[in-house]
Amino acid sequence: MKLTKKAIRRIKDSGISLKLALALNFSEQWVLKLIEANKPNGPLTTIGVLRVIREETGLPDSELLEEEEPVKA
Repeated sequence: MKLTKKAIRRIKDSGISLKLALALNFSEQWVLKLIEANKPNGPLTTIGVLRVIREETGLPDSELLEEEEPVKA
């Protein structure tokens, strides 16, 4: 699972990267790199971080995560 494009847009628009950094105990710059990478099953998909995103963006759970696209060989 990874964040949806809509969730990423809302995170960037709402400026909550500092709150996410505090939730993860990472620097804000590192969180911004994580957002850009949006790797499947990364730190941004943990329960605590998703709670912060949900509370700050108002997005429902169904709009926060999406399935990872399979790698085409």
